[in-house]
Amino acid sequence: MRTYWNIKGGLRTLNAAEPNCWTQVTCPTEDDREYLEQTLGIPDYYLSDIADIDERSRYEIDEGWVLIILRIPYAKEVPSRTPFTTIPLGIIFKKDVLITVCNFETNMMIDFITHHQRRGEGFTDHVDFVFRLFLSSAVWYLKRLKQINGLIEKSKRNLDRKVDNADLISLSRLQDSLTFFVTSIRGNETLLSKLKFKLPIDELDADLIEDVNIEMSQARETSSIYSNILDSMMDTYANIINNNMSTVMKMLTSISLILMVPTLVTSAFGMNLINGMENVWWGFPLVAIASVLITIAFFWFFRHRNWI
Repeated sequence: MRTYWNIKGGLRTLNAAEPNCWTQVTCPTEDDREYLEQTLGIPDYYLSDIADIDERSRYEIDEGWVLIILRIPYAKEVPSRTPFTTIPLGIIFKKDVLITVCNFETNMMIDFITHHQRRGEGFTDHVDFVFRLFLSSAVWYLKRLKQINGLIEKSKRNLDRKVDNADLISLSRLQDSLTFFVTSIRGNETLLSKLKFKLPIDELDADLIEDVNIEMSQARETSSIYSNILDSMMDTYANIINNNMSTVMKMLTSISLILMVPTLVTSAFGMNLINGMENVWWGFPLVAIASVLITIAFFWFFRHRNWI
């Protein structure tokens, strides 16, 4: 799907492409690819790289076309192994042509457009547009991290009541998401440091880059903190599970030893051997009482030693 936006003096939609407009391509169809490759002349491998979900943050220049791949946060709408991940957003420009390509519809891009429409702001040039997308991605990383923190706290409350496999698996999936976040944010920071020397930057762009650096550093540090917290939590709950298992095994072993003694006594007197009590009425009660007393004695001994 293609949407054309005027970027001078505020964002507003256009019916067709104009010079210096922004062409937003979301979930590109075959018609969109044909338009980009054949009508505009964009290298076909640009679109293939953007479609690669694992493509790293980078920039490339080919025949005057500049490709910038920025990794942005993405929340999966359907249950999956990782509730949050990162996806590539492609920014392509050349002279008076500016295009963004993303194979997913994201809340970040919707918020990016709504925010600038609400403020009535446009973009001075392509460079300003690129760095504002960087800033928006950093802000959305922080938003997603707040959501992850809320899910972590929810799982912690559940695990405080009962150690459940579902909550442990949920924490493991959040750990995967944080790993993706940390890796992508670092890649974006590296890309930003390179673009500062590759793109024509004025004083306003320099101030914007400083804001982006601050937000990205905060997002990276927050991701690292949450990742370390999750690592510590998983180790703690693993130790708790092992300790509970050791307690249960100790108790079962103690019970087995206690029950083994009366079993041994009754087995000995139940053998087909002469023991002097075969013909007296008090033989069986005596053995039963002795078994009970020995069991009580062993139980007291195990309790005294904290073995049960």
